[in-house]
Amino acid sequence: MQGKVDHKMKFVVPEEIISTHYCEKLPEGFSNHLLTGEDSLACSPQHDPTLFTVHLPEVLDWLHQHDHPKSLEEEPCQIPVLLYDKHLSMDRLLFHYDGTPASAKLIRNFIQLFQNNIKNSRATIISPSFIPKSKLKEEQEIVQLVTASTEETSFIKFNFSRIGDFWSYAVKHQCTLLVTTKNYQSDLAKVLFHFYKGGMWYDRLAFYLSF
Repeated sequence: MQGKVDHKMKFVVPEEIISTHYCEKLPEGFSNHLLTGEDSLACSPQHDPTLFTVHLPEVLDWLHQHDHPKSLEEEPCQIPVLLYDKHLSMDRLLFHYDGTPASAKLIRNFIQLFQNNIKNSRATIISPSFIPKSKLKEEQEIVQLVTASTEETSFIKFNFSRIGDFWSYAVKHQCTLLVTTKNYQSDLAKVLFHFYKGGMWYDRLAFYLSF
């Protein structure tokens, strides 16, 4: 059954379309678990939730009941959120590293949570062309962590400043999961709101958002 969502977490999506998971490490085959319609996982039910999952079309249909995606522009909750459409694959991961502590923490936590599901993944890390010297060591550590956790890793320098840039890159290169921080949640909501059910919609792309 679906887990109860604490209103104090300030997650604005209706509770009835959310599944709540309690796993420090998600079991292998987690994608199939979601796509077959199974609900919440309670690997460690004594702990706080580690992940919310939501079927993206249900979120977007709910958003389109409003004039604009204002609901997702409010203060995000602290629990990671995974939004997925008809497909959920870990085959081609796109990591957004922007040099901030939130970005580094996000990627480390994602690796911890999904390590049983990404051993055969191909990953791409996009980082800004300019990173302060104080962040170069952290950047290299992130690259090494992703490389050690996936089958193949690419590291690219792009000065992307908008979430739409990452979305376009992901669609062009057929990425299946974009990993980015909730600092971009509002911008992502606007992009999804604009393109949903349009000619450029790509239903193989999922989104993992966290702090």
